[in-house]
Formats: sequence, structure tokens, C-alpha cells
Amino acid sequence: MIDSMRRWLGISSVAVLIVVTAAAFEIGRRTKAEAHRLLTNPMETRRLPNQRPIDHGMVYDEVTAKTSDGLSLAGWFVAPTNGSLVLLQHGYKSARGEMLNEAAMLHRHGYGVLITSLRTHDMSDGEIISFGKHEMKDLEAWFALGRSLQGVDPDRIAIVGNSLGGTLAIEFAAMEPGVKAVVANSAFSSLSDTVETSVRFFTGLPPFPFAPLITFWAEREAGFRHQDVDATRWIGRISPRPVLLMQGGKDVVITVGSGQRLYDAAGAPRELWFEPDVTHARFDTERSDEYERRVVSLFDRYLLTRGPMSVPAHDVGLTPR
Repeated sequence: MIDSMRRWLGISSVAVLIVVTAAAFEIGRRTKAEAHRLLTNPMETRRLPNQRPIDHGMVYDEVTAKTSDGLSLAGWFVAPTNGSLVLLQHGYKSARGEMLNEAAMLHRHGYGVLITSLRTHDMSDGEIISFGKHEMKDLEAWFALGRSLQGVDPDRIAIVGNSLGGTLAIEFAAMEPGVKAVVANSAFSSLSDTVETSVRFFTGLPPFPFAPLITFWAEREAGFRHQDVDATRWIGRISPRPVLLMQGGKDVVITVGSGQRLYDAAGAPRELWFEPDVTHARFDTERSDEYERRVVSLFDRYLLTRGPMSVPAHDVGLTPR
């Protein structure tokens, strides 16, 4: 009897071990596949523009920026009538068309717009999304191109970014003092802050145990540490240039606390516009009149009037990742 029980317990233990091992293997396989899917954006499945600036009453040029690592990036340029230029940066796995509403609004007020695309998005080259590690080369290329475009005063350039584009705009402005103002619509404060919310949204999987494992595989495929993607470390370096942050209370793509964390880390002048009923990166459509008033007044003040905008030497540049 005792021997039979021991044999049964032994067989049961082996069976449980096999089941647990198989489950762990399946979780590992799936999370690795999800990490790859989140980091890649194949051309055949990419979101591409279905409208162009002319559909919104803007005469435009197709432009291409060349990055320092040899990629070609696709963009649109609408010339200014007031000498100022605003770079418009789309979000994660989106395309230039996302920013046409903002472009038309700024165009009505005389601003030029450079509607940009990131590597691995739209019609641009690239294979991996690295959440800023390599995308800084993209914004460097767009900024350099913008300074050279006809009708643009190179000392009157600002940037607007949505979601990931907003986080990248903050990082770039921190290292480029030539950016005179930043508007970040639903930017995430850091990957560490938002990974659980974003994993749930983009994969449908519960944060535990999947978010840490997806992060583990993503770091190894893209070659970055998630702790290094942290806009709260950069945003303070933008001061004394202004930052306008927008955060909606019904955002399910990033953590709702992102806007407050960024505001707390920013230097003056800074503004946080929080709306409890706005969803992710929809301020320009769900609060269009107020969006126009706030954004245009910011740019009118800091791009159209010449004032003391010197940047202390210790605020220029970032410690490389």
C-alpha cells in the first residue's frame, strides 16, 4: 500500500512538472512573439496615409530626410507665411496622416508645418522600433531639414508630438536647444510607468506575468533597456523653453498619471492640461477649440515674438543612453 502510494505520488509529480514546463515554454514562446510584433511594423501591414495635405486645403511638397545611419524618411512640408515652422510627429505604429488635423489648424494661423514620419513607420525605411534609441537620429534629420526649407526662420522652430511622438519630442528638445517650444499630446512618462497599461492595450494580455516577459524579450531584440526610456529624466532640461503637456483621464493606452509625472519633472515655463473625459491623443478632436487656443497662443508667444530665450550651458545635451 505504501509503495503504491509512493509510486502514485512520483507519477503525479512528474506529470505536474511536465504540465508546468509546457506552460512555461508556451508563455515564453508567446511573449517572445508578442515582443517581436510590438517592435516590428512590416510594410505590408503598416498604417499608411489615406489623405494628404491638399485634402485639407494645404499646398505641400513631398520631402525626404536622410538619417545619419542611412535611412530615408518620408514627410510633407507646408511653407509658412509667418516664418515659423512646427514639426508634427505621429505616434506608435501610426503615419503622417494622423497629424493632418493639427497641420491644417496651424496653417490657418500662418505656421509652416513639417509632417514627419519615423523609421519603421509610414513609407520610411527601417525594421525595428526602439522607442528613442535610434529614433533620435530621425528627429535630428527632420530638424536639420526643417532649418533649410524655404521661408523658414531657423530660429523659430517648435515641435508637436502625439503619444510616442510626444515622448520623443521631449527627448529631442532636451538635447536640441534650437527647438523653441514643445507640445506633447498624451506622451508617456516612461516605459516603466506605462508598460503594464500598454501591454494590456496592445496585446490583450494581463500585465502579470506577461508584461515583464514581453519587456525582457523586447530589450534583447531591440538592444535597449526599458529603464532608459524615461522622459522624466529629460524634460527638465528643456527649461527655460516652454512645454505644454496634455493628458486625458480616459486614456487606456498609457497610464493616466503620465502627464502629472512629466509636469512634476519639468522646469518652468510648463503647463499640464488634464481633461477627465478625453481619450488617448484626442485633444485636437475632442477639445478642438480649446486645443487651438492653447497651442496657437503658446507658439505666438514663443515663436513670433523675440524674447530672452537663452539656454544655460549646463542644460544643453543629454547623457547618451
